[in-house]
Amino acid sequence: MPVPHYPDTAVATNVLPLPDADQPKPGDSYVQSFARGLSVIRAFGERHPQMTLSEVAAATGLTRAGARRILLTLEHLGYVDTDGRKFRLTPKILDLGYAYLSASPLWALAQPEMEALAEHTGESCSISVLEGTDIVYILRVATHKIMRVNLSVGSRLPAWATSMGRVLLGGLPQAECDAILAASDIQPLAALTVTDIPTLRQIIARDRVRGYSYTTQELEDSLRSIAAPIIDRSGTVIAAINISGMVNRNSESQMLDTFLPLLLKAAQNISGMLQHR
Repeated sequence: MPVPHYPDTAVATNVLPLPDADQPKPGDSYVQSFARGLSVIRAFGERHPQMTLSEVAAATGLTRAGARRILLTLEHLGYVDTDGRKFRLTPKILDLGYAYLSASPLWALAQPEMEALAEHTGESCSISVLEGTDIVYILRVATHKIMRVNLSVGSRLPAWATSMGRVLLGGLPQAECDAILAASDIQPLAALTVTDIPTLRQIIARDRVRGYSYTTQELEDSLRSIAAPIIDRSGTVIAAINISGMVNRNSESQMLDTFLPLLLKAAQNISGMLQHR
């Protein structure tokens, strides 16, 4: 497994802020109506599975007339359904996300490694990528053990507070990493959350050198997690893989002495397959 390449100039479901559809954009290639349509889709989620026309307009900053046109278009295309008052996304919306997953080589290459890792450790295994200030889960093998945080493909978590996020931030040029930290909503989330930006920079730099990240009781009081980078043929960190467990059943020594070698081996195997495609 090659040494990760870091440029010399050396992140329950959170929702990214909706794009400001009325903000002028540079260039003539920007299609404002398309951006507004995406903002309507993004307005729905765990907290807002169903919304009225007025609620969609308020959530997106669109006029009621504009929101109505977009919702009716999405309904015509099969992406939205309505009972006459409230609108909701349909399962067809999954086609948009599946197009990304099916096009990614990680989908086929990583799944067997993740299943083996989950079987050997008895804990959930996930892969995520960086998107804005968050990590986005793109693959997950969950166990039947009880977890307080309900995570699935598509879930978002703040990069700065997670083991996978810190691995991914460590793969960025320093200026980009600093910009993401500056844009993040950094606040205490659990008993041991690190919220000091200079300290976070030091942790990310340390984890970059040692090749993994370990967090305990930072995102949730009950959670521990370890993560390692997945590296492509150019030596760039393109994703992170982790094992997560519970404080009351997984000791720190178990995570680092038993689980970490297995995790690093899985990350190495996945990276190797990517590099030889």
